[in-house]
Amino acid sequence: MSLEQELLAQRHARIREIEALGFRSYGQRFDFTHTIPQILAGHGSMTGGELEPTIQVKVCGRIQTMRRMGKAGFAHLLQLGEKLQVYIRKDAVSERDFALYQLLDIGDIVGVSGYLFRTRTGELSIHAGELTFLAKTLLTMPEKWHGLEDVETRYRQRYLDLIANPEAQKVFITRSRVIASLRRQLEARGFIEVETPMMQPLYGGATARPFVTHHNTLDVDLYLRIAPELYLKRLIVGGLDRVYEINRNFRNEGISTQHNPEFTMLEFYQAYTDYQGLMDLSVELLRQTAMDATGSAIVEYDGRRLDFSSIRRLTMREAVIEFWMDAEGPSLENVRDPDWLKRHSSKATPGEMLVDLFERVAEAHLYEPTIIYEYPVETSPLSKNSLDDPAFVDRFEIYVAGMEIGNAYTELNDPQEQRRRFEMQLTMRERGDEEAHQMDEDYVRALCYGMPPTGGEGIGLDRLTMLLTNSRSIRDVILFPLLRPEGPIGIADELRALDDGGAAS
Repeated sequence: MSLEQELLAQRHARIREIEALGFRSYGQRFDFTHTIPQILAGHGSMTGGELEPTIQVKVCGRIQTMRRMGKAGFAHLLQLGEKLQVYIRKDAVSERDFALYQLLDIGDIVGVSGYLFRTRTGELSIHAGELTFLAKTLLTMPEKWHGLEDVETRYRQRYLDLIANPEAQKVFITRSRVIASLRRQLEARGFIEVETPMMQPLYGGATARPFVTHHNTLDVDLYLRIAPELYLKRLIVGGLDRVYEINRNFRNEGISTQHNPEFTMLEFYQAYTDYQGLMDLSVELLRQTAMDATGSAIVEYDGRRLDFSSIRRLTMREAVIEFWMDAEGPSLENVRDPDWLKRHSSKATPGEMLVDLFERVAEAHLYEPTIIYEYPVETSPLSKNSLDDPAFVDRFEIYVAGMEIGNAYTELNDPQEQRRRFEMQLTMRERGDEEAHQMDEDYVRALCYGMPPTGGEGIGLDRLTMLLTNSRSIRDVILFPLLRPEGPIGIADELRALDDGGAAS
């Protein structure tokens, strides 16, 4: 018998002993009066004289530590990333409850009723008057209770990560605050939240490779959306002037510290504005979101300071000039010259060459929050042309810590020009660009009914959460990131053996 099988058998037998005391094996409803964080926030600064024994509480949580001392003992309960000590004394609880205490293991979940006091060492604690059994752990908690460090285990068994690493819980609480803040800010500005299809007959709204599935009844291939953009803009045509969606997107691409095939975006569209208006709105949204999520517009990421109250603005050409690798960098005339661009990039068109240089020369250096604007038309099939230079479009991206976290532009609303852009993308696809946009004739038809001047933007919520929680990898801010399937676990067979009596033999 393996050590795990032996442990399972011992814990399984202990459940029978707990049931013999009259407790249900996996507990029941427990009406608590406080969470542990509420007790610490509300009573953590009170003296022993202010506490004992007037403040009665009922709390629940997972046992983090146990210290038995004959007729008394201590335990720490963990809940929502915070811990609170419990004092159990034989003459203060029933005989049955003290017998239960003797049968508990680290990791078990219990409820405690009692009053707050301070121990001789000054630690805020609950003087238990009653114990309630709520759930049994059959497996051993991580050895490093205060820091499960194996990355594979943390991502694959996120439940253990959340139990063992209080900081992991705080990351996902902050993520929730980020989303709540953005939702509140947009709705205060008159935006309405909508839902668009995740399965689409044509994928679009971005340049990316999709996941393909098949609908048996209709006998058609469908694509998991790479972006909701074209559906949201159909709603603008329909007269919903301000819409947003917090959406899951799927892109059949590589996995890295900044990329997961399934990710979360905020996309919003506002009629009667343009990309300049969205620049100003983005500055306000990001500053307030940082404050709502962390308490400050200034955060630390990777040992460096990020100030979301001050966002710099550069054109793409200016960024290439500023961050050029040689001491003697190019001039504005250079980066406008197709022949000069051709000497420094092997891409097919001047616009693609400029983007290639920007990605190689400047992108990694955009650490402080920065807006990059004026993008070439070749790489922006859904953006409106610039009045000053038709080879460029009214588009910007937001960069922080070398990562792109936002993309926005004045929407192209000329159906003829949109058709031409789609045809340009089809030409790029014929040259081998598998991520180039497809022709979406229904979207062109929608534009023929008239779309008002509109600005649209997408913000990557996973990457934004990384920045606001000082997380190195996108997997740290996604509860269940995509992983290669693991081999057989065997836990079902071991539990079945317990039912058959095999593990105890």
